[in-house]
Amino acid sequence: MADIDVELFGVRFETPVWTASGTFGFGIEYEKYTDLNRIGAVCVKGLSIKPKEGNPPPRIWETPCGMLNSIGLQNPGVHYFIKKVLPKLKKYSFKVIANIYGTTYDEYRSVAEALNGIDGVHAVEVNISCPNVKKGGLAFGTDPKEAAKITKIVKEAIDKPVIMKLSPNVTNIVEIAKAVEEAGADAISAINTLLGMAIDIKTKKPKLKNVVGGLSGPAIKPVAVRMVYQIAGAVSIPVIGIGGITTWQDAVEFIIAGASAVQIGTANFLNPNTAVEIANGIKRYLEDNGYSCIEEIKGKVKV
Repeated sequence: MADIDVELFGVRFETPVWTASGTFGFGIEYEKYTDLNRIGAVCVKGLSIKPKEGNPPPRIWETPCGMLNSIGLQNPGVHYFIKKVLPKLKKYSFKVIANIYGTTYDEYRSVAEALNGIDGVHAVEVNISCPNVKKGGLAFGTDPKEAAKITKIVKEAIDKPVIMKLSPNVTNIVEIAKAVEEAGADAISAINTLLGMAIDIKTKKPKLKNVVGGLSGPAIKPVAVRMVYQIAGAVSIPVIGIGGITTWQDAVEFIIAGASAVQIGTANFLNPNTAVEIANGIKRYLEDNGYSCIEEIKGKVKV
């Protein structure tokens, strides 16, 4: 029998299949539609220090092979999450990954400090695809020095493992990955959404009120696999693969590319049970091919 549990940064996950931030709410919204206890981890929707309303609609547009979104990181704030949501999650066995973000250094520090010492949060995932309002709106994750600085700020503010979620909207993602590793990151998740746009040819107006949005879904999978492969070959910390995973075959592909775990995003909107089905598929693949654990196929791409 193959064992699909994994241990990353001192935390044991029953499966290497997690749900991605922004695609699965806080997890409890899906308790009627899937067995939450069979999911390795839930990366909760992005948390800010204060509640945020998000962008005006329309803010989601389906594409031929994925989805554009400009939700704007709407959330009730980290303190609401700690007081009202987290207690409800403790009855489940999945690990809770708190995804956090900010638009200034102080905001990142404040939201990390709010989660410091909080029981029931197993790690934080840091979204650095956000605009730095102090530097003309340039995303933190597009500059190695800025990415490293946010990593250090969060690491100093919290006593939990820190996963840095990287943006693909850069020239050299390996450079960013090395910078956050050197700054103390415990793991890297990749990739966040690619910038995209859609236009209504009748009205000549953008489909999204915010004009541009993040492209996710199967369309970005080849880009994500390539970036995970490059990052995994350049750093020694775990890499969590994200981007267009809809089947167990997709997940295995990411693991062979070097991912220690994977996150399911857009596919959750089509099938809330996707993460469980993919975990089952990975286990069958290992057993059918004579492997006993994930580690035996991780990074084993033949080039």
